[in-house]
Amino acid sequence: MAGPPDRSGSAGAVTPPRRTRLVLAEVTRDRGDSDRTRTELAEQTRVGEALVRGLVRAQLALALRLSLVVAIGLGGLPLLFAVAPAVGTATLFGINLPWLLLGVAAFPLLVAVGWIFVRLAERNEQDFTALVRRPER
Repeated sequence: MAGPPDRSGSAGAVTPPRRTRLVLAEVTRDRGDSDRTRTELAEQTRVGEALVRGLVRAQLALALRLSLVVAIGLGGLPLLFAVAPAVGTATLFGINLPWLLLGVAAFPLLVAVGWIFVRLAERNEQDFTALVRRPER
């Protein structure tokens, strides 16, 4: 009768088989009675459409408000230079102030507005998700 095969390569020493890690499948949560709103969304009923329309309106309003901030911030600079020519001809560190404001200071403004937009848009989506997941009473 032959014994188990020699895995070590040397005579007489047998290494144990490698251990295998088993992972259970993902467990689904019991959702109970809170599926009604999700069903409304999935079936695209009037209630679901109203919920999605509310989210879209909130996101659009946010985008328009922040676009207005950028338009006033960047679009107001040429108006400032036209109204106050001294500001348009001023120099800072040997560079004309309009070039510094439009070429350098505009980028931090755009990054800040973009960061704010992402944060507030995610908050709108979290509020929507909380509304959808809220158990109905």
